[in-house]
Amino acid sequence: MRKTKILPWTEEWEKSYKQEEKILKEIFKGELVDIFHIGSTSVPAIGYAKPIIDILIVVKNIEKVDLYNEELRKFGYKPKGENGISGRRYFPKGNENRTHHVHIFQVGNENIKTHLDFKEYLIKYPEDAKRYGDLKIKLAKQFSEDHYKYQAEKQEFVNELVKKAKKCALKRTSD
Repeated sequence: MRKTKILPWTEEWEKSYKQEEKILKEIFKGELVDIFHIGSTSVPAIGYAKPIIDILIVVKNIEKVDLYNEELRKFGYKPKGENGISGRRYFPKGNENRTHHVHIFQVGNENIKTHLDFKEYLIKYPEDAKRYGDLKIKLAKQFSEDHYKYQAEKQEFVNELVKKAKKCALKRTSD
């Protein structure tokens, strides 16, 4: 079972994202619409995160992503298909010591907006970002040997933040 390891935020995460971004842009150049660094490693105000870089890729056609599985394997990514989220392709890198998670959606998928609104909200409201980081530390100590329990316990707080982020995004578009 994977252990939960939380580290203080570092600029190295942005560098790691940029390195991987170059590789992924080259792999998906024919299908790529956009690419983003998401998740806790992309928001310094959170203060803490699992040292796993989450990358969101937007493609023209999700069905064509499967054609890139072999190329992604060459760079250490493991194709996992939808992995529980309809319309997504998911690729973790690093087996038990994961370094990256790639989430791929077709342009127009609602999950893209959800991820980007969540990040924008946490950047705009650093006090909520800090509360999220504090919760991560607490839960990582409590469930260091049980990654799935850690994830489950923080989900309620994440759901609340997602609601706030959606509300904030709606307000922006109506202003």
